[in-house]
Amino acid sequence: MEAVELSELAGIVGQEVGVSDWLEVTQERVNQFAEATGDHQWIHVDVERAKQTIGGTIAHGYLTLSLIPYLGQGMLQVKGVAYALNYGTDKVRFAQMVKVGKRVRLRQKLIGAEPKGGGIQMKMECTIEIEGETKPACIAETLAILYAGPAVG
Repeated sequence: MEAVELSELAGIVGQEVGVSDWLEVTQERVNQFAEATGDHQWIHVDVERAKQTIGGTIAHGYLTLSLIPYLGQGMLQVKGVAYALNYGTDKVRFAQMVKVGKRVRLRQKLIGAEPKGGGIQMKMECTIEIEGETKPACIAETLAILYAGPAVG
């Protein structure tokens, strides 16, 4: 999608803004997430036990969710923004497990753009798809507030 002005954001509500490239979910990434969060549940980090029990290790749901900023970078370029702040999420659903070794991608749709706190609150519907699967891994509504001005940094 072409870059849009901050003042034009409301005019594209309802449109898909992009689809990312595929990213392989590796055991190394899962292990690093386990170290960072302290979540060492065996279904994520014990490869042999997980193979015997559930067919292999799976990514943490919150790891899958945390890929949204990485996969979405540059997807919707908004001109006239000094800075943006993550404002949270409205809904998050983990619809399907992501097995280690699978590839995922992000599909984003702008579903809201309203004034908030001196900026524009942008709401995105983020769907993380799993290659070869019909059911997505995660569907989340994310919120950010964009503030007008010359780009900072």
